[in-house]
Amino acid sequence: MKILQEDAILIKNLYLSKQYGARRLLSKFPNNGWKLGSNDSLLKKIRKRGIVRQPGSGRPHSACMAVDDLVLSQKDKPNRHQSARKISHETAILHSSVHRIIHRDLQLKCFKRRCAQLMSEANRISHLTR
Repeated sequence: MKILQEDAILIKNLYLSKQYGARRLLSKFPNNGWKLGSNDSLLKKIRKRGIVRQPGSGRPHSACMAVDDLVLSQKDKPNRHQSARKISHETAILHSSVHRIIHRDLQLKCFKRRCAQLMSEANRISHLTR
């Protein structure tokens, strides 16, 4: 079970003030549903860094907004969407990062437009007869 943020603060305070270990925390709070391994790993992080990671302390997703504007056609600008390569060239973001943003964050699918040869009327008739 994942330890909640409030529980992590409580565990940190008890560890720093009273030097409680993982087993002692489990014996003092048996109804919280904590596991020995999760307590132990949290205490290891506190010993190593001294703090618990704050929510939202990672890198912001500012690139996602830039890609979102370029990948989809807007209502006032129809048929203005761009390929992943053109977006990466224009925004100076790696092609793989643009592809990942489109796939994971925007939940869209990228595909390359393929050129095909034009079929003459004789080719169409031969295709239909086969």
